[in-house]
Amino acid sequence: MPPPAPESGAVLMAPAPEMYGEAAMSIQQTGTARPAGRPRSEKAEKAIIEATLDMIAEGLGMSDLTIEAIAARAGVGKTTIYRRWANKEDLVADALSTLKTPVPPLPGTSVRDDLIALVDSMSRDGSDARNRCVLNIAMSEADRYPRLMERFVKRAVEPRRAAIRAVIERGIATGELRRDLDVHMALAIISGTMMYQTKRSPAEGLPPDLGQRVVDTVLAGLAP
Repeated sequence: MPPPAPESGAVLMAPAPEMYGEAAMSIQQTGTARPAGRPRSEKAEKAIIEATLDMIAEGLGMSDLTIEAIAARAGVGKTTIYRRWANKEDLVADALSTLKTPVPPLPGTSVRDDLIALVDSMSRDGSDARNRCVLNIAMSEADRYPRLMERFVKRAVEPRRAAIRAVIERGIATGELRRDLDVHMALAIISGTMMYQTKRSPAEGLPPDLGQRVVDTVLAGLAP
């Protein structure tokens, strides 16, 4: 039965939002309905990333990887991948980026302490045998896939370089480091040393005191 018509002069009350849920609340607050959308599935995205890394770890290079094979391994459809990544290079770059830990919080007590914190995080990344294997295989074809390298460097490498650069520049400003120091060269020395150590590291991983040893050796040549 339809509700009775309001009496003449009666004030019409808006329905309570709880009667219709969040959609009604959104309409009442913004005047427009919230657009219907398909929420991104974190579970599917994680499965795609892990499938990509597993296949690289098994020895598949960029040339051998295909979106079809990754989708089959992850148990998703190709369209699920293409909704998130435009191409294979972007997917692999993002997968590789997950192997790098975020820039750690820095103690800020001294240049030495901050550099050790940063180098220690690099050392932890290099101590994982699977991670080293995946990065070595993927990076061996970086010249053939410049888009992959560009995206990977921007997402995973440059934030750490920027953090090291900032610590070095602060050390010059505070007098902890030489005023005539070549910042670019100092950054290359630290990063290059860790790249060498990671590539040559034994199966059991890098020594726990590697960060401190690297920083103290470098600082001996950078101090005023």
